[in-house]
Amino acid sequence: MPELNAPYIERMEDVLELYARPLCPDEPAVCFDERPVQLLEWVRPASSACPGHEARQDYAYFRCGTANLFCAVEPMAGWRFVKATAHRKSEAFAEALHDIASHYPDSKTIHRVLDNLSTHSCRALEVRYGMRAGRRLWRRFTVHFTPVHGSWFNQAEVEISLLSRQ
Repeated sequence: MPELNAPYIERMEDVLELYARPLCPDEPAVCFDERPVQLLEWVRPASSACPGHEARQDYAYFRCGTANLFCAVEPMAGWRFVKATAHRKSEAFAEALHDIASHYPDSKTIHRVLDNLSTHSCRALEVRYGMRAGRRLWRRFTVHFTPVHGSWFNQAEVEISLLSRQ
């Protein structure tokens, strides 16, 4: 359990206040998260289901590398976005943000809920798109960070957790 100190409570209240706002197309609230995934090839296929027995997946597999899923969710509008990338480096993060911004071309600002990963910065956009274009893209967003050890406040975290279990 995280310590409920002033910074934790401040970030928690900021995110909860954002969620309490009514739907506003000019200022959408978009939650964003990423998750690494393992690419597996099962050595022995699953046994099929039969009366009285569920289908079973064998434990033996070959690991065929990893990938990354970026997930964005606008809970109030029901919009979802998933982007698969080879990695979760800052370049991939910048491209995912560009895709999200493209979905809202006329918005005054895009409120973005995300955690404190080191790649979640203006610098990632500057490296990918250049100083001017990167900063211009970054300014389209209003950032709302989840509290440290409070990523479960991010609706995209919940969404991508469900997706990865499928």
